[in-house]
Amino acid sequence: MSNGSRSRETAPDEAPKLPDLLPVLPLKDAVLYPYIIVPLSIGRESSIGAVDHALSEHRLVALVAQRDPSVDEPRAEDLYGVGTAAAIMRMLKLPDGRIRILAQGVSRIRVGHVSENEPFLQARVEPIVEAPSPAPTLEVQALVRSVKEAMDRIVSLGKGVSPEVLVLIANLEDPGRLADLVASNLELSVADAQRVLEEGDPLARLKGVADEMHREIQLLTMQQEISSQARGEIDRSQREYFLRQQLRAIQQELGEGDDLEDEIAKYRRLGEEKGLSEEAREELERQIQRLERAHPDSAESAVQRTYLDWLTGMPWKHESVDSIDLELARKVLDEDHYDLDKIKERILEYLAVRKLRGDARGPILCFVGPPGVGKTSLGRSIARALGRKFVRLSLGGVRDEAEIRGHRRTYVGALPGRILQGIHQAGTSNPVFVLDEIDKVGADFRGDPSSALLEVLDPEQNSTFRDHYLGVAYDLSKVLWLTTANLLDPIQPAFLDRMEVLRLSGYTLEEKLVIARRHLIPKQVAEHGLAAHQLEFGDGALARIVSGYTREAGLRNFEREIATVCRKVAVAVASGRKRRVSVGPKTIERFLGQPRHWADDLLSRDRVGIATGLAWTAVGGELMLIEVLATPGKGQLLLTGQLGEVMKESAQAAVTFCRDWAARHAYPTEFFAQNDLHVHVPAGAIPKDGPSAGVTVATAIVSALTGRPVDRKVALTGEITLRGDVLPVGGLKEKLLAARAAGVREVLLPRLNRRDVGEIPKPALDELALTFVDTMNEVLERALKARPRPARATARTARRAARAR
Repeated sequence: MSNGSRSRETAPDEAPKLPDLLPVLPLKDAVLYPYIIVPLSIGRESSIGAVDHALSEHRLVALVAQRDPSVDEPRAEDLYGVGTAAAIMRMLKLPDGRIRILAQGVSRIRVGHVSENEPFLQARVEPIVEAPSPAPTLEVQALVRSVKEAMDRIVSLGKGVSPEVLVLIANLEDPGRLADLVASNLELSVADAQRVLEEGDPLARLKGVADEMHREIQLLTMQQEISSQARGEIDRSQREYFLRQQLRAIQQELGEGDDLEDEIAKYRRLGEEKGLSEEAREELERQIQRLERAHPDSAESAVQRTYLDWLTGMPWKHESVDSIDLELARKVLDEDHYDLDKIKERILEYLAVRKLRGDARGPILCFVGPPGVGKTSLGRSIARALGRKFVRLSLGGVRDEAEIRGHRRTYVGALPGRILQGIHQAGTSNPVFVLDEIDKVGADFRGDPSSALLEVLDPEQNSTFRDHYLGVAYDLSKVLWLTTANLLDPIQPAFLDRMEVLRLSGYTLEEKLVIARRHLIPKQVAEHGLAAHQLEFGDGALARIVSGYTREAGLRNFEREIATVCRKVAVAVASGRKRRVSVGPKTIERFLGQPRHWADDLLSRDRVGIATGLAWTAVGGELMLIEVLATPGKGQLLLTGQLGEVMKESAQAAVTFCRDWAARHAYPTEFFAQNDLHVHVPAGAIPKDGPSAGVTVATAIVSALTGRPVDRKVALTGEITLRGDVLPVGGLKEKLLAARAAGVREVLLPRLNRRDVGEIPKPALDELALTFVDTMNEVLERALKARPRPARATARTARRAARAR
């Protein structure tokens, strides 16, 4: 049963005589006083039965409050001993089965024996005779006036009281009646309201009500102060925000706002669990104190929470345990990568040192090589062999130093740099961290990321790496750093000095075929839903794909073409046209179309002024035909074929050498003054640069000068000096592989490159004759053929010539 509205007082026309036995209506959250009218909602079956019984007899019920409102079926011990006899004035039945009544208190009653027989409670009641009203002394009048003024104060503070009740209160002078009326309009607890009901002395009852009114005034005053404080801190137009502030302020006054304390306790607990450094712990406490002082919903508070999440989320002392098993590591590396013996040997050396000395700092290895040769996947294999987490960070196009060191917390949306973000992502302080594409790092007005990486990769400094966002030192010395690059030239020298460079050359045809059999074909067949027996590649088909459809040192395009074949086979198998497909060199065009690349071919015959050079590119080695033609002119040098500055200077040095050579070998020096030399390198749309074409250009010029053809099956590479010395060059493996693929018989190399022959695959060495030279004289002796003699005229030709004369 609940009180439906504010109670009001009326004086009954005639007080009925109370019977000894009344039906009982237990009240959960209300207390009714004599002469007060209240609406009640009744839903319990026993209470509805009590009302029906009262209406059928004398319309009187005993309204008694429950000690515990949660009890649905109260018994005698659950009811207070004093209640109120009430008359049912009206009754209304609701559609849901409940009823509403309008009850008026008649008199206080003392509840005697309670009968718990079904269907409702009945009790023997005894009316409580109230003490007579005291004489209107000054004390009584002062107390009555004080209660009335207190009620006016409560109303002014926002308490809702109907005007009718206010008029009644203003006109009442009886202390007992006034106390009952005021108490019925205060939000008293059931226990406090019951205490007022049980008080028989009118003056004492009024004093108790006056105390409750003073407490109510204090609460309303505090509520008004809280409302004013919250209203002053926020924009008046944000009503929803204002209501949240008001609720939070009330919770703080009641001691219920424990969310912030729980959050701070969580940060302190995480700080202990993660093992923060002394500096980090001091910063943690400083930021927690700022969070405590900040407003919970302010922007600064959100910034503090984000910082504390990052600070306590870093894996300060958490490390993954290395699994240093050399045999297992060797097996993992062999499973994931074919060949690369030097790289594997260096990794195993590091693991061996790590096993013998646990605190050994890891090396900073830089894998340099063409795209697709397995630089990044080597990092994954190392992480798998060590049992460490793997993190990869691509630095291609990074231009902002803040990407490495982080943003300062003064900026909106500031975050740590990508180095610490990667450590946070790994969850351990010693992952294998790959910095990809370090040769493509940019620099502009926002800073130089390469310079910022110096501290990251320096073993003497990275133990105290300081990110701009965290602002405290973080130990990066336990991280195994790996870097990858396609070229070394763009890398800053100071940056390159901190790394140990390991070169990965391109794969030979034989190596590509083995890798395809072991890794690429099984992977693509599985990814396309095929079974191993449903698709078979012949070696000729794979070799055809390498030579005709891909031109690369690595394997990416090779794998894409294999995937293309797998897709087309998957269509045939899924449609039921075929169950098994065998791909050979003659059928590969049905799957991939016409070849997109042609192998470099040698000249069909030896030519004057055309020499065969060797060039290194990012996708492997290539043959490079250099043409020289002398035409009448004024001794100018014309260079075409989109040549770089280094290659142009190399051609000029070759011309100077040839002038000196011609003078020493009794050739007419007027040749260079009376003729223009045009040096052209075909495939003009492709930029070319480097010093290794100097020997080839000089050979072609001497050929044009002497008229001696250049042996088309002899390839040349080397840098030339003005005095004709031949200097060493790089990219030897790729160049020799290209020469072998084109059918070259002999390659002339600088003698100082003899030390690099150990890196050349044995099949290439078996099929090529390598000649090492020191000077251009040796080159010209091997590369130039004798000048062809003019053919003898036949008798018929001689007679024709005579007739013509």
